[in-house]
Amino acid sequence: MLEKSGTIPFTYHDETFSTWYKIVGKLTLNVPPLIVLHGGPGIPHQYMLPHAELADFPTGRAVIFYDQIGIGASTHLPDKPTEFWMPELFMVELDNVIAYFDITGNFDLVGHSWGGMLATQYAIDRHPIGLRHLILTSTPASIALWSQVTETLLSKLPDDVREAIERGEREGKRDTPEYSQAVLFYSNKHVCTISPWPEQMQSAFEEMQKDPTVHGHMVGPSEVYVEGTLKDWSVVDNLPHISCPTLLINGYFDEAQDSVVLPFFLHTPKVRWVQFGQSAHMAFHEEKEKYLDIVEKFLTAL
Repeated sequence: MLEKSGTIPFTYHDETFSTWYKIVGKLTLNVPPLIVLHGGPGIPHQYMLPHAELADFPTGRAVIFYDQIGIGASTHLPDKPTEFWMPELFMVELDNVIAYFDITGNFDLVGHSWGGMLATQYAIDRHPIGLRHLILTSTPASIALWSQVTETLLSKLPDDVREAIERGEREGKRDTPEYSQAVLFYSNKHVCTISPWPEQMQSAFEEMQKDPTVHGHMVGPSEVYVEGTLKDWSVVDNLPHISCPTLLINGYFDEAQDSVVLPFFLHTPKVRWVQFGQSAHMAFHEEKEKYLDIVEKFLTAL
């Protein structure tokens, strides 16, 4: 399969940075390319690479990956203040990626977790005329709903695991073996049920740990709670403004439990909801063949 990678100049507030990209497949006029928005914030594209296999389907679509600014092979900005790291930054970067490939009039978006939040806000705020399909994978409609579910999931953990997490959060001691092991237990239940985690996931999470700037400012120091610039984020009241067909995906064991994604189903005009019964937060790894088949059929439906 044809692959190409490179960098895109990205100017924001009179400073120019660099956005790294990889495109799998060939851009054509007839088939909208699929732009892949990774989550985190601050977990680079590697863990989203199962989506590259969509370029092998008979439809022949191109799949575009990129590392959002501040992470991976894009420009790192460890000295930027917290107020720099807002959703608007990443919407402007997405505008720039779309313009670079000259696909303003014809493209699809898939976003995972934070990437789905970005995709949703982009669809609402930008009203892009060329957005044909929107795929939201394990995406919260608001951080308030996400936080409520997190509390419920934590309450169901074994007492020693839950207490280790609560103690680490309460005392601000998140670098202890007890805290790390407890968070790993939680993650193996609600982030990815495959053991060990796929290499693409391990690689992406290791990259984030090398430079946690973006995650630290937008989420905060916690592994389970949101305290950063996304703390009050919500699109619940604006979902009727999404005009394109939307596919909503979550897993049965997901951090994004049903109550977290339900507003999308209730208030998005053209929406379909699919839940993966054997998956947590990474259905495109945990049930890859089924996931890719459903996504491809959605993208090609009339």
